[in-house]
Amino acid sequence: MSTNSESLSSVHSSVETQNKTGWRKILAFIGPAYLISVGYMDPGNWATDLQAGSQFGYKLVWVLLMSNLIALLLQSLSARLGIVRGLDIAQASKNTYPRFINFCLYVLAQIAIIACDLAEIIGMAIGLQLLFGLPLIWGVSITMLDTILLLFLLNKGMRRLEGFIVSLIFIVGFSFLIEMIIVKPDLPELAKGFIPSPLNHDALYIAIGIIGATVMPHNLYLHSSLVQTRKIDRSDAGIRSALKFNFWDTTIALNLAFFVNAAILILAASAFFRNGYHQVAEIQDAHKLLSNIFGPMAPKLFAIALIAAGQSSTVTGTLAGQIIMEGHLNLRIAPWLRRLLTRLLAILPAYLTLLYAGENGLGRLLVLSQVVLSLQLGFAVIPLIHFTSDKQTMGKFVIKPWIKILAWIFAILIVGLNARLVIEEINKWSDANPQSRYIVHYVITPIAIAVGVLLLYVFIKPLISKTTKSTAAVPHGIAVAIQELDEVSYNRIGIAIDFSNNDQIAIKHAITQGGKKAMYTLIHVVETAGARYHGTQVMDYETQSDFANMEQYVTALEQLGYQSVTRIGYGNRANAIAKVVRDEGVDFLVMGSHGHKAMKDLIYGTTVDTVRHLVNVPVLVVKPAKK
Repeated sequence: MSTNSESLSSVHSSVETQNKTGWRKILAFIGPAYLISVGYMDPGNWATDLQAGSQFGYKLVWVLLMSNLIALLLQSLSARLGIVRGLDIAQASKNTYPRFINFCLYVLAQIAIIACDLAEIIGMAIGLQLLFGLPLIWGVSITMLDTILLLFLLNKGMRRLEGFIVSLIFIVGFSFLIEMIIVKPDLPELAKGFIPSPLNHDALYIAIGIIGATVMPHNLYLHSSLVQTRKIDRSDAGIRSALKFNFWDTTIALNLAFFVNAAILILAASAFFRNGYHQVAEIQDAHKLLSNIFGPMAPKLFAIALIAAGQSSTVTGTLAGQIIMEGHLNLRIAPWLRRLLTRLLAILPAYLTLLYAGENGLGRLLVLSQVVLSLQLGFAVIPLIHFTSDKQTMGKFVIKPWIKILAWIFAILIVGLNARLVIEEINKWSDANPQSRYIVHYVITPIAIAVGVLLLYVFIKPLISKTTKSTAAVPHGIAVAIQELDEVSYNRIGIAIDFSNNDQIAIKHAITQGGKKAMYTLIHVVETAGARYHGTQVMDYETQSDFANMEQYVTALEQLGYQSVTRIGYGNRANAIAKVVRDEGVDFLVMGSHGHKAMKDLIYGTTVDTVRHLVNVPVLVVKPAKK
């Protein structure tokens, strides 16, 4: 049995959508897809789109269009999973696959997030260099500071964060609209680019990079969580309405992202391919050539758009990192530390590339990061299709057969292209350097085979054993653990509950203080990524599970003659507990301590110490005795 916490618990259901009509209703749902769309126009896309346009002109526009259609379908499925089941992909995977498989899926998803973050670091550094002449090594270092900006915005609430992102998207879009007017693309040739054409090895490598840069695996995780930030009516009609509004939100946002990506490719084709510059793979080269061909205005707009795209897309990696860690591993650490670790893991390869390959190596690293994203895509897409086509868990909102067939065709296409690329790359590495054949045959090839076997297992497992709805486990032996105790003078006693062994000890000490005359308020805080940004209650899968779990405690106490009520808070644990204490008039609070050492307190965050400073009532901290 497993417990699920709400996805992004601090902002879970924090945006009200009920009792609104017309434009107010539409605006209430607008937001999640725009946060997703920034991942579709991040600096990683720039490198692949520039390379595609400069080498092949308009010929790969159809790949971009196909990628956008695939993204639209898959993001819609992701939103459907979050709205209907109240779970993100990582949480649904945890209920479906064994612990070891979840750990492997987490590692692969984390590698994809690092690859995404790497692209944002490089893009931001290049943008700062182009606009202000800042050395790349300093630009990479400065990107550490956006961690502070992100955490500041998250503390201001989800709507502020969404407003910041939309403003950056507007800057990117407006910049490229002006760029299109300046470069004057060849419209008849552009129209021909929408017709599919065969791909050679070089074109295939870039095409897979485009798919990886456009259909990002971590965006699928993120979308299934972000849609839960809207508090909706959980009736069939309410869910159906939420699905409709989220589909339009997704369609509009992803078409804006398609415009930006197409504009970059068209810019490269019109400015470089048409003028004989067929090897413009570096963003810096594109900036320099724009200056030579079109004057000072075009390159400045190019650099501003690059910085805005890099800064906005850094948000998606952070939130997705929180979702996959909590969903796959049921592990929660302080947001600032998680963000810092992700950024450090991405900065390291950027530093090493600058030191050993120079500035020219960053462009190649940027394209490689997008190919890594594409290779991981199957591990997010295949479970997503399984989850949304499972009638047992989706009920009447299961996807239609034709959508299921189309989704599987896209999944086969993605996996097939990736398999072909891996085989070709392994053969190329082996032939290019005879000395490296040992590493290729005995290290890289076995890893590739292991990843392939894992992907096959991820596909087969849901077919042979259907997912069952799991409920949160209640600690055993609670009824016999509570004994008759002497009464004390407190009237309203709060007990912090975290569904651990500490609960029995905390309840026992609380009853010692209040006896049967006191009213006991059982306080539990949902603090996943979703609740942390939204904060208000929604009766999704996880919340219902927590309520049912709390009611077990209430029933046990009532059978023993004690009065109790439950209160569930959302977001930051200490703040939520303090709020319940104030709102409920609690005059004594009992909390359990896990006895963390200093390092663990730093990683997981301290609650007891913070609560002591936030409340004006006595706080009893109880700790299990060492055996």
